[in-house]
Amino acid sequence: MKGRIVVLGHLRGREAAALMQDGQLEDLILDPGSAVALAPGAICRAVVDRQMKGQGGVFVRLPEGRGFLRETGGLAPGQAILVQVAGGTEPGKALPVTTRLLFKSRYAIVTPAAPGLNVSRRIRDDDTRTALEALAAEAMAGSAHGLILRSACDGADNAEVQGDITAMRDLADAVLADVSGQPELLVDAPSPHEEAWRDWADPAPDDIADGEGAMHDHGVDDALEALLTPRVDLTGGAHMMIEPTRALIAVDVNTGADTSPAAGLKANIAAARDLPRQLRLRGLGGQVTVDFAPMPKKDRATLEQQIRAAFRGEAAETSLAGWTPLGNFELQRKRDRVALTTILEAAP
Repeated sequence: MKGRIVVLGHLRGREAAALMQDGQLEDLILDPGSAVALAPGAICRAVVDRQMKGQGGVFVRLPEGRGFLRETGGLAPGQAILVQVAGGTEPGKALPVTTRLLFKSRYAIVTPAAPGLNVSRRIRDDDTRTALEALAAEAMAGSAHGLILRSACDGADNAEVQGDITAMRDLADAVLADVSGQPELLVDAPSPHEEAWRDWADPAPDDIADGEGAMHDHGVDDALEALLTPRVDLTGGAHMMIEPTRALIAVDVNTGADTSPAAGLKANIAAARDLPRQLRLRGLGGQVTVDFAPMPKKDRATLEQQIRAAFRGEAAETSLAGWTPLGNFELQRKRDRVALTTILEAAP
């Protein structure tokens, strides 16, 4: 089905939200269930435990389990601090957390650690930007928090935008006033349906499908099955294998039956274009090493241009390290969510 469609429902007994673009699965959010103690986005009161010499961080005690915080300045063992879960992790490891809290809604992001009023760069009309800046200044008057107005504000009702700003500002005020005490969950992570409503609002979807059967009718359950296998079929009979290990994510690109001189570059470009989507849908992050199909060394610049273009619009922070002496390509992707296989192996 053509267009941008948000599908709300359940998959394998879990609340789920899927974003389809012209019949292809572009994003998928699943309730992690018992896969992690706290889901990404949750805000907690934590207690500083001990610094890890040589690791550049400190462990903190959370309401459930422990977290690892890289910002260590001015912290002392036993100190109560506010943290937000920044992503997923492997079973048995500490959750990544940050003290740079973000209070997100559909239209606004309140940023206590980053003062200033900002409007999304995707809103380019000068009159619209000026009106939104005035609305933000009025709604945040007297507050030291920062504010980012999201691109969904463009064309939105002013009262709705102001209501979102006020709600996030009030929530931030309440949480920041609740520092003292033992570890406690203060703001739960959004549910998949809430996150979809919040983060997939721009551009506005062409349709929203929900109810029993919606996931099946739009092919989401079939797409999920494909994500549970290492093999990803590419154009022209080529394929890539995506295999997570304890140390890194290994990606191997193969041309298949095509042995023509141009086959390597064609397969590699197809893999590069689909790799960001595959990592996002599989919930994979950390070090990624790609063994591209053989091709002339002179084609590396062309392929690297395709890789950079493919990752440019990704929400997860990604660092492209480049080519290794052995001819592989390395990148580092932030673990911004729980791995799909980890979620599905845990109880709902």
